[in-house]
Amino acid sequence: MVEAVGLYDGGATAVQIMNLEDHLARLNRIGIALSSERDLAKLLATILQEARDFTHAEGGTLYGIEGEQLRFLATQNDAIDRRSSGTVYAAHEADEQLPLSHESMAGYVGLTGQVINLEDVYRIPPDRPYRFNPGFDRRHDYRTQSMLMVPMKDAEGDILGVLQLINALDEHGRIVPFDRRWEDLVMSLASQAAVAIRNVRLTEELKAAYLDTIFRLSVAAEYKDTETANHIRRVAHYSAIIAEGLGFEPDRVERIRCAAPMHDVGKIGIPEAILQKPGKLTPEEYEAMKRHTILGARIFDGAEAPLLKTSATVALTHHERFDGSGYPAGLQGAEIPIEGQIIALADVFDALSSPRCYKPAYPIERCLEIIRQECAHHFHPDVIRAFMNRMDDVLAVRTRYAPEETARPEAS
Repeated sequence: MVEAVGLYDGGATAVQIMNLEDHLARLNRIGIALSSERDLAKLLATILQEARDFTHAEGGTLYGIEGEQLRFLATQNDAIDRRSSGTVYAAHEADEQLPLSHESMAGYVGLTGQVINLEDVYRIPPDRPYRFNPGFDRRHDYRTQSMLMVPMKDAEGDILGVLQLINALDEHGRIVPFDRRWEDLVMSLASQAAVAIRNVRLTEELKAAYLDTIFRLSVAAEYKDTETANHIRRVAHYSAIIAEGLGFEPDRVERIRCAAPMHDVGKIGIPEAILQKPGKLTPEEYEAMKRHTILGARIFDGAEAPLLKTSATVALTHHERFDGSGYPAGLQGAEIPIEGQIIALADVFDALSSPRCYKPAYPIERCLEIIRQECAHHFHPDVIRAFMNRMDDVLAVRTRYAPEETARPEAS
């Protein structure tokens, strides 16, 4: 027989009867959904919203444990949202940290793994080691009353954070205590959340290590100096900005950003005498230099990962031109993969706007004038349009990774 569980207990005047089997099935569906989510911000918001839906909580907060500190990871509160957009208080709380100590309620749960379930946080028994901090209430003219806090434990039993739920509401919108029979279900959700968060963080760490390796190889393929490193960073971010301007999905934008540093990786096979020649290349040297596109693509032969396939594409095609006058294959128009066309514009803009041994950095307006003149010749008109429409973002990247005043010779 399925047990019927009262949604609220001890103080609720109207009890909503809900089917435990339905909630267990829902909990299972939530677990599946969490395991498939790779965006940490979306994951945290989903965890908090689902926990609130289970318990009819007016608000809630997720804390992450970072060393000896608790960091706000996500904050939601319907009452405050009704008075404002909700973004101001959420951003403010997200910047804050709390000491991981027994004196704070979240710290106590994070250290001991114990559940706290209080009918009124302003009436905590004096024998408890923790106290309620009314700072949030004062800042937002709010009244926290009932509260449920549970640890977020992963499969190994490590506590990764704390899930806090505020003000359970009955069917009339009145604040009531959190039913203690909900604690196990919320603990289960918190454990699923902890595993999902750990998986996402591990994935992000692996990705960061992978991309750091790619970046270092890209720098090694050229001149191994600071300006080359910043050139690669700028081109990667410019490329992502253009891709966003073209309306690409976030995953594709990220793939282009991560593949862009590999556009010149084939230079690792070009003699240093050619790469570092300060003067103009001879026709023979220029033909040798052009081979870096083919060499770069060959490095990725047989790769199955989408990122590496995109890297092969940009390495091979970033010197093709829209009118067919580029190299190595003389592709024209739509024959050129859009990834190659994006990196081509990002690369040329950076070359124009950065100093070289043979020229100073051109003023931005002069760079843009040259790019406009190359519309439908060197560059795809849609790519130029997307680039121009995001110029504020482009210039912000250029400021962040500012070109050095002098640079070593670079043949392109």
